[in-house]
Amino acid sequence: MLLKNLSRALLVTWLSSTALCSWAQTGAWPQKSIRLIVPAPPGSAPDLAARIVGEKLAASLGQSIVVDNKPGAGGIVAMNLLKAAPADGYTIGLNQAAVVVVTPVTYKEATYDVERDFETFAIAGKTPMLFVTNASNPAKNLADAIAMAKAKPDQIAIGNPTRTSIPHLAAELAGIKANVQFQQVSFAVTSQGIQAVVNGDVAMYVDGTGPLIQLVKSGRLRALAVAAETELPGLESIPLANKTIPGLNISGWFSFQAPKGTSAAILQRLNNDINLAMQQPDVLAKFRDFGTYATPGSVADAQRFVKNEKELFGGVIRTLGLKPE
Repeated sequence: MLLKNLSRALLVTWLSSTALCSWAQTGAWPQKSIRLIVPAPPGSAPDLAARIVGEKLAASLGQSIVVDNKPGAGGIVAMNLLKAAPADGYTIGLNQAAVVVVTPVTYKEATYDVERDFETFAIAGKTPMLFVTNASNPAKNLADAIAMAKAKPDQIAIGNPTRTSIPHLAAELAGIKANVQFQQVSFAVTSQGIQAVVNGDVAMYVDGTGPLIQLVKSGRLRALAVAAETELPGLESIPLANKTIPGLNISGWFSFQAPKGTSAAILQRLNNDINLAMQQPDVLAKFRDFGTYATPGSVADAQRFVKNEKELFGGVIRTLGLKPE
């Protein structure tokens, strides 16, 4: 599946390059550096993704990509800046999933909507959610964990890094789909949650593959399931969650947005160059270091994906009865 997606992206890239050739030769865009707003601090996974892709974009576009870190308020600061920027292709954003589709329905101060206010033009990659337990837990797989939760409703604790984070909503969605009730425990700091499951203070934990996979490989944690759609390189030995809970395909992801009204030609050029970047071995390897897998596709693919994710996470939040704070 991964190879098929990459092949399709290569075809899209070639066709796009041909269509854009005469336009690109006019030199109309870009003629100066491009600002890449990131709603996360330096050294974070979104920041790393932005800098890795930004370096490749700078080479292909012939202009510098200036990463502008604007963390705070669940991403509201960054998204408001991006929304207010001119739609001229010189300000774009790389945003993590929660900022795009969760913050708007969980923060009262968030007044933006990804479909109304922005042009999504690419998905850089997905980070599938990983369900783990400590090595001494009798549960050997996700089916065992569900059976334990059914036997002891709301007594089997499942940790996550932050309330209303993608891992938290993944755990809630697992419970909804499996018709079981886990005791949700949110931690203020990711490292605290991971240590809690290693120590056995919580029975299970959910997060992206990046923070957890080395602990699984070292034997300190046991992988119960990975919520990827299909088998992924490096995760072949971990059962797919959707084999136990049909439809449980849930990942964090990084998407690119531009202000509403940015020209289709600029969006297509950016999509084209990001697809090319995400097929380069060094980029794939660097993304794998933080558990993220390339997701090539067209501008329409990216917009469709974000729309579906908005509906998915919005549905989970409504089911839980969570209100904006």
